[in-house]
Amino acid sequence: MNGNSTGAGTAAAAAGAFEAVGAVAAAGGMTPPGAGTGWRRGAGVAGAALGVLAAGAAVGVAVERLTVGRGMRRDARLALDSAGPYGTLRGTPGSAVAEDGTQLYYEVDEPEQAREEAEGSASRRLFGGRRTPAAPPLTVVFSHGYCLSQDSWHFQRAALRAAGIRAVFWDQRSHGRSERSRTGAVSIDLFGRDLKAVIDAAAPEGPLVLVGHSMGGMTTMGLAAQYPGLIAGRVVGAAFLGTSSGGLAENTYGLPAAGMALVRRLVLPGAFKLMAARPELIEKGRRATSDLFAGVLRWYSFGSKDVDPAVVRFAERLIEATPVDVVAAFYPVFAEHEKREALRAFDGLPVVVAAGDKDLLTPREHSEAIAEALPGARLLILEDTGHLVMLERHEVVTAQLAELLAAAAGGGALGRGECAAAGARGRA
Repeated sequence: MNGNSTGAGTAAAAAGAFEAVGAVAAAGGMTPPGAGTGWRRGAGVAGAALGVLAAGAAVGVAVERLTVGRGMRRDARLALDSAGPYGTLRGTPGSAVAEDGTQLYYEVDEPEQAREEAEGSASRRLFGGRRTPAAPPLTVVFSHGYCLSQDSWHFQRAALRAAGIRAVFWDQRSHGRSERSRTGAVSIDLFGRDLKAVIDAAAPEGPLVLVGHSMGGMTTMGLAAQYPGLIAGRVVGAAFLGTSSGGLAENTYGLPAAGMALVRRLVLPGAFKLMAARPELIEKGRRATSDLFAGVLRWYSFGSKDVDPAVVRFAERLIEATPVDVVAAFYPVFAEHEKREALRAFDGLPVVVAAGDKDLLTPREHSEAIAEALPGARLLILEDTGHLVMLERHEVVTAQLAELLAAAAGGGALGRGECAAAGARGRA
């Protein structure tokens, strides 16, 4: 590759970065450099800093991609995409209709189907050979997190399917196979009503165990806040994984607090306006800086370096599939989320609360707060683990779900003693 082609590619990447910076500044009400006077000093400093960072990242990534084996990395990603069966499990499809008409896609794994596929499976031993009652069966409902889909439950789905346990997996609005939200004003309460619509369609009777990760756990709280009678009458257990009951507006995502305050005030408003108004520009930038983007995703998704590369790539694919305007539309709901009072509906039920000790998105303190509100809950802090606990420590999470289901099906309590599974610390 000659120097001219490298220079042209670098210049193009830098030009694209500056275009994005100018668009962010304009969307946020700031005047881009060279377009006139009137910048407030603070906005000018923030805009200049953002420009330097964006342009520097674009130039660096462009040089690296053009000179150090772009094709090799592409081939490696393709190999990882086909390295495992992640995201291939499918059940009986269905659709629930939300209050605004949005079609919510779900799949059901029925006990009969699951048992036929599970003959001789080691996963049955994990669940002690237990079978759900014939009628009505206990149903486990899984709610996924922000920028993911129902496929993020791959490992837990395989285990429950092998054990012959009825389970419902659904895609939140604007995620996965569900329809894009027909309303622009989304909220955790709306997601809770979406979950109610899915339950009404896919599991209208029988006992329920609710499992939620991140935004999915908040969705469960949104359901409880609005339908406490459903929790009291049908729910026999719950799991809250890497989630929060409130206070996320103060989260710094692993960044210095002062810097994050500036980002929230000066950068994010313009960035979200741009993502909503010109998603194609942001998508172009995301594709052009895929190596940098992948590094950021890994940093915020996993806490250890020994995660199967195929699992890491699977997580990347899930997040990459979320349109950037959906990312922008959903993000503000987390700062508004406050559902600590709703947790009271689960008091007295078998509950598992789990968090990674290196989770930067919903830090462990948020799970500890949930456990404080539910004194009978089992709290697990998973060592060297990030936000995607159900993928990074799937053996531990699945084993804990097995114990939760055993307690829920038997009507007993879930012990609060120290977790015996490797890689976790339990609350005594």
